[in-house]
Amino acid sequence: MDPILIQLGPLAIRWYGLLIALGVLVGSGLALRHAERRGLDPEKLLDMAVWLVIAGIVGARLVYVLTSPSAFFGPGGSPIDAIKVWEGGISIHGGILGIVLATWWYCRAHKLDMWAYLDVMAPIAGLGIIGGRIGNFMNGTDTGGRLTSWPIGFTWPEPGTETLGAFGRLVFGRDLWSAFPGVCSDGSYIPLWQCTGEIVRGPVHLTQVSGVVIGVIVLLVTLWALRQRRASGFVFWQMVLWYSVLRSVLEETFRDNPLTLNVVLADGLDKAGIGLFTMTQLASVVIIAAAAYMLLRLRATPPPAPVARGAAGPGGKGAAAKASAQTASKPAGERKGGGR
Repeated sequence: MDPILIQLGPLAIRWYGLLIALGVLVGSGLALRHAERRGLDPEKLLDMAVWLVIAGIVGARLVYVLTSPSAFFGPGGSPIDAIKVWEGGISIHGGILGIVLATWWYCRAHKLDMWAYLDVMAPIAGLGIIGGRIGNFMNGTDTGGRLTSWPIGFTWPEPGTETLGAFGRLVFGRDLWSAFPGVCSDGSYIPLWQCTGEIVRGPVHLTQVSGVVIGVIVLLVTLWALRQRRASGFVFWQMVLWYSVLRSVLEETFRDNPLTLNVVLADGLDKAGIGLFTMTQLASVVIIAAAAYMLLRLRATPPPAPVARGAAGPGGKGAAAKASAQTASKPAGERKGGGR
């Protein structure tokens, strides 16, 4: 599609950033609601929000650059592009790592339960993934898939192709589909500047859709986990586990990612378009093992005491807690004359 939603002189509002921001905004509303239900302090959550956003962006971009160095430091790459996060290219795992570190720092300084706050923020991940993957589709080149002979293969339309008529021109602009540069017919893992064959526009695996499906599943898993009475950290580690498993199986297998070990099982115009051992897949093995270990440990940890309805508020003390304190402070004679 067209990566830019609105261009106002030198200022460009991009679909990618807007959609992620919307996902984070909706997820933050869910986090505040669940924080109140769990007796956490919503004001503390709002107070740390700015630091979490900054840490998430830095971590997401840093890990992306470290795992895709050729795009910035290889032939034809530009190191200055490493800071252009608005043009797309982030690592969800890196973003989560940045947020965890910032949450740990804040909760340590304020003597809070880090895992409890990470739990209520977990649904933000699913919504952010959904927005980010739709933004990847608008960017054209992000998280692209390998060439495939499967019927589900998607061929990107030629630049300027009419889509949804006047409505499409109004919403997406006139320069539709120009963001996708094509892939090499010799194999989608071959950079265009090294291609000796034909540069084609597909058919490729539309892995951006797989990413949206993964985001929906992660969101549902975290919402389910929040309804369970489990020890702090249960929701967060469920999110980490399922995102890593689903991404490794449903997305990375078909993505045009650099292979750490060059194991391409079937790649090319007449092949299925399957590969293994991308950097993300290898890292996910460690992450999945860590998440499974933490969830096993949490099984032996008793859940927190249930919070009375209306007990959420600053410091975790709400109307119920205040009423109890006021009653306890009254003389015994006054306490016996309570209402019915």
